[in-house]
Amino acid sequence: MSTQYVIEPVALPSLPVVGDTRRFAVNRIYCVGRNYADHAREMGHDPDREPPFFFMKPASAIVTDGADMQYPSLSNDVHHEIEMVVAIGKGGANIAADKALDHVYGYGVGLDMTRRDLQGEAKKMGRPWDTGKAFDQSAPCSALVPVSQCGHPAQGSVRLMVNGEVRQEGDLNQLIWNVPDTIAYLSTLFTLQPGDLIFSGTPAGVGPIKKGDVLEGEVVGLPLLKTRIV
Repeated sequence: MSTQYVIEPVALPSLPVVGDTRRFAVNRIYCVGRNYADHAREMGHDPDREPPFFFMKPASAIVTDGADMQYPSLSNDVHHEIEMVVAIGKGGANIAADKALDHVYGYGVGLDMTRRDLQGEAKKMGRPWDTGKAFDQSAPCSALVPVSQCGHPAQGSVRLMVNGEVRQEGDLNQLIWNVPDTIAYLSTLFTLQPGDLIFSGTPAGVGPIKKGDVLEGEVVGLPLLKTRIV
């Protein structure tokens, strides 16, 4: 007998997959904080290679298929942060770094949108960042490319354009914690599950957006991410 619910479940968040009519069901979204040295410096922090830290967004924060993003409430300072997204296809805990890439299904391009003013208030008061990071539509994401098609990108351009002007630009080889090391460390904190996404960090150049802006994110060899702020 099928499970009955007292309230109808919401639709499962998912991402399109290049070359496949099936979609990738999203479970959890982990984000790596300050994982590019230049970005750590622009945020006023020391970029030495200390253990990474993570924050989360709900899967429902996904914006996909080129949809518009609503400018969020209660903020006058919303920032863009372009990132390569790692999609986990095989779960596990305490994953060895030399086995970590075996757990990756594919890669995409994501935006870690941030209510910087609310995040700043939370930091000053020693409170969690949820209001600054985990709001509705805070995770626009491109279609995913399976590893079988793109391999494991480890170097190449990461770039964001706003209204055709380059705002952020870096290289995947500048990651303080690369993808295998990030997966290995994260899997000591949480048992990773198929469907988990990891936003791997953003290069320098983060800054504010406004209604009407068109954001175009690129990571070498991966689909273009495009969204308009409304």
